[in-house]
This record gives sequence, C-alpha cells and structure tokens, in this order.
Amino acid sequence: MNIFLHELKAYRRSIIIWACSMAALAVMYIFIFSGLGGDIKEFQDVINSLPDVVKKLLSVYVDTLSSLEGFYSFVFVYVVLCGAIQAMNLGVSIISKEIREKTADFLLTKPVSRVTVLNAKISAALVLLVITNLIYLAITIPASLTVESKFSMKAFLMISITLLFVQIIFAALGIIVAVLAGKIRSVIAVSLSTVFGFFILNMFGSIIGEKAVRYITPFKFFDYGYIVKNTSYEAPYIIVGAIFVIAAIAASYLVYTKKDIHAV
Repeated sequence: MNIFLHELKAYRRSIIIWACSMAALAVMYIFIFSGLGGDIKEFQDVINSLPDVVKKLLSVYVDTLSSLEGFYSFVFVYVVLCGAIQAMNLGVSIISKEIREKTADFLLTKPVSRVTVLNAKISAALVLLVITNLIYLAITIPASLTVESKFSMKAFLMISITLLFVQIIFAALGIIVAVLAGKIRSVIAVSLSTVFGFFILNMFGSIIGEKAVRYITPFKFFDYGYIVKNTSYEAPYIIVGAIFVIAAIAASYLVYTKKDIHAV
C-alpha cells in the first residue's frame, strides 16, 4: 500500500478548496486596490487617522499602502491566518486519523515500519502544502498583473512565499500535537484554538510593542512592511522557525516509534 499516494489522494479536494479560497480572498483585495485608484491617498488618510493602537493591531504601514505590494501586505495577514488553520488541521489530521477512525490496527500491522509510515505522512503533508501554494500563486500573480503593471514583483513574491513558511511551522506543530495526544475527537477544534491562540498573541505583541513576542508566535516571524521596504527577510526569525520545525519533527519520530497506539 502506497501510504504517500493514498494521503495525497485523500486530501486533494481539501487543498484545492483551501487554496482557491485563500486566493479568492487575496484577489478580492487586489481588485479593491485597483478600484480605489486615485482615491488611495484618501484611504491612506483614513487609516492614518486611526489611533496608534489600532494601527499596531492591524500591523499596517500607512506609507506603503499606495503601492500594490504595500496594500497586499496589509491584507495578507488574513490569508496567512487561513493558511495556518489549513496547515495545523492537516498536520493534526494526517497523523491522528488512524486512531480517530479506528484503522490503526490495519495500518500498523502491514509490513512497514512506523518510521516509514511517518515518512510517508510528513512527505505527503509537505507536498500538499507546496501544491496549495502553487495554486495560490497561479491565481494571485495573474490577478495582480491584470490590475497593476508597475509594482515590485520580488516583494510580492517574497510576501506570498511566507505563506508556505508559516504553514510548514504550523503543520509541524500539528504533527507533534497529534503524536503526543491520545485520541483527538475534533481536529478542527484543536486547530482553531491553537492557531487563534497564536494570532491573539501576535496582536497582543503588536499592541504592547514587546519584541520578545516575535520569537514566540509564527505570525510575527515575517514583518510584511519590512519586506516591502527592504525586499528581504529577517534572518533571526527564520532561524527560530527552522529550529522549531526540526525539533518538532525529530520529537515526533522519537515519540511515534515508541508510543502505544490503540485502534479502539
């Protein structure tokens, strides 16, 4: 039984729905930017008139809103929120489904090791996330080129690619949660509560201006205003994210290969 291909087939409809939904959200805002046209200055004035605490909460850089990539960075945080939910849901679901659906005895009695099973599932999750992002880019890039010809495509792509980075972090978190937990009755409940917990922490950190929070929540690893202005990432936060993913996956292998897994 090819576990890898089985998982790809099982989640193919889900990733198409998620990818198209996130792309539709992004495209809607791209066309809103186009619709603002000459009124973009007035929109900036409205945003600039908001209290500082609200601007920090929205993580908005008023001076970048006049460009497509700047406006895109303003709304992209909500695309990332959706992507994080998808990734966390995928990570938890793909590992816990055998216990949840009482098919663990069928899978684990096959002539394959637990390491092989975990390899296939993690590889499938990664490929599914990559496909999600390819679909997202295939929709949003043509849409952006349709409404605006003069903008920084490099900044646009760098912002968009952070979706994959954040999703990998949350997928790794979902995998370790599923491995450590017993039977998970509701995957979506675990995913939503975890992701929104980090998102609220992200907003709280923005309000109080506490830089240490940036090392705790993946939503703070990428400052989209910084990316627009410098077309680069901040290396320390990428390193933190990479260390977490490696540690979470390594711990997952260690626990999964030794824990007792009950089908019922």
